[in-house]
Amino acid sequence: MAGAAVWGTAPTGHASRCQDLPRGTVWLCLLLLLPTCASATSTNPGIKVWLTQRTLEFGRRFGLELLQSMLQKEHELNLTGSYNTPLLGTLTYAVPRIHIHELQMNESTLDFAEDVGVRLMVQRARIQLSADWAAQLGAIQDSGSVELRMQDLAVAVVLGVSEDGSGHPTVWSAGCDTHGTDLHMEFHRGYSWLYNLLAPLLQRTLRQKLNKQLCLVLHRGIDRLDTALKHMKVSTQLDTIAAIDHSLLAPPAFTEEYGDIALKGEIFRVGTYQQRPSALPVVLPVALPMALPVALPSPLPTTPPMAHEPTLLLAVTEFVANSAAFTYFTAGALRRNISSDMLPRRFPLQLRTKSMEVFSPQLQERYPDQPMELHLWARQQPLLSCHPDALHGTLFSSAEAFVVLPNATRVPAFLLNIDANVTGKPTITRNRLGGTVRLTGLHITQVASNVGPVEVKRLETLLKFGLWLFGVPRANKWLQAGIPLPLPHGLSLLRPRLSLHQGFVLIATDLQYEP
Repeated sequence: MAGAAVWGTAPTGHASRCQDLPRGTVWLCLLLLLPTCASATSTNPGIKVWLTQRTLEFGRRFGLELLQSMLQKEHELNLTGSYNTPLLGTLTYAVPRIHIHELQMNESTLDFAEDVGVRLMVQRARIQLSADWAAQLGAIQDSGSVELRMQDLAVAVVLGVSEDGSGHPTVWSAGCDTHGTDLHMEFHRGYSWLYNLLAPLLQRTLRQKLNKQLCLVLHRGIDRLDTALKHMKVSTQLDTIAAIDHSLLAPPAFTEEYGDIALKGEIFRVGTYQQRPSALPVVLPVALPMALPVALPSPLPTTPPMAHEPTLLLAVTEFVANSAAFTYFTAGALRRNISSDMLPRRFPLQLRTKSMEVFSPQLQERYPDQPMELHLWARQQPLLSCHPDALHGTLFSSAEAFVVLPNATRVPAFLLNIDANVTGKPTITRNRLGGTVRLTGLHITQVASNVGPVEVKRLETLLKFGLWLFGVPRANKWLQAGIPLPLPHGLSLLRPRLSLHQGFVLIATDLQYEP
């Protein structure tokens, strides 16, 4: 059984170990890449997405597929009418439902509808459908089927886009108009020869009703889409510890040139998050007096900052990284136990009492050439900020050294505070996010010791050298390999570009879709 420390060790809330963190010192560098997620408050979004004209051009294909999926199926029609013939009397008819077999859309455009959403216009479309019918001419009742082909069909649909008050997107039909001028009809079964003779007389009435019916079908399809969006998840679990709230912060804004979408996206601990009604910053528990509140997001530009129009622009504030750091810190995940076999053999500072003799002579005297173990944890939330030159991070950690006796008992030796300043530059290549880090400062102070004073300045110098020679290169090797971005199946980033700004990271990219 491990020996009990005579001073305060890591808080009990930090006792869980983060198994996913890389070995050694790499975990100290990972937080610099956390702005790949999103967060926000009700005043400034943690993430902002700009949709451009090229976004619409990319999405036009999916808009047409959505339109076809709405129309190419069976629809309730309940179309009834009558027509007076001079010789035969009154013909009444009923068409309960129609089935659209084919829809060809030759010319289409998708653009922004200012202050509303998006507008899809289709020209010179062709539609082919069939229907069952029932008719009565005087005392004669008849039934059969009819095939209809409409050419030169024009469809204009305006899709309104907003937010429902709970962070879900909501859509509605803000306008619809269909117009077809060339309708061909062919009746089958029953007295079809007679109705085919009357078809030219029925075409105008049927064309008008069919134009109206197509908009009703589109209205119902948009209503079904809105229902699906209401049940869409607005948070996603990232791992066993954290999840991200990617709900809408406000209704999307649309001009004639672009769309502006603000997401909240706060990273929170799984099972403990509740939506905040106000824009308060995240406050750390009172029991951690040195912890600072998470900074509010920096204001983002109101218009897309771009010279060349990409398909998609994504701006992420430094608040993202700090909310993630807060979550993992309070969950106790920023903790690592390092044993002697985890360090490279050539590392200048080995975890054995003999190696530590130069910094603490009494340690070697009391425990000659015994293995040691280092328990490292964050004593305060890491603080991260974004600047045009690099991402800057300050890490506040404590390190407790133990001597491992032959019977596996761990005897506390000394406790140090180790604070580090690091900078990082994220990179993006195709569908992977990577980066590099650099150690810019290291400061060690002694908190307590059971083996006399520790010469922290000499230890600090040697640790800097060891991190510069082994720790940072190993971290960069891992980071440069990158991590895959969580993109939908078939979607890839094309020529992505990443730039740093004061308070936020900007990603501009084109998109490629291969099903």
